[in-house]
Amino acid sequence: MPDVPQDPADALAAVVALRRLADQLEDAAVEHAMRTGWGWPRVAEALGVTRQAVHRKHVKRLIDAGVELRRRES
Repeated sequence: MPDVPQDPADALAAVVALRRLADQLEDAAVEHAMRTGWGWPRVAEALGVTRQAVHRKHVKRLIDAGVELRRRES
């Protein structure tokens, strides 16, 4: 088990910071994958989630960012 800060508030703040960083990294990686031609099924498989889950989480942000989304992967 990793060293945990003595103060629970510090430990929990670290968890929050890591979650935010992980979310930012996921957003950037998904956007890059979609911009390079990946489809929802491939992104979902790489993340270990369903296509529906990754679509629901990222579609609005990607559209707002001007990413051209593929309808179906052949």
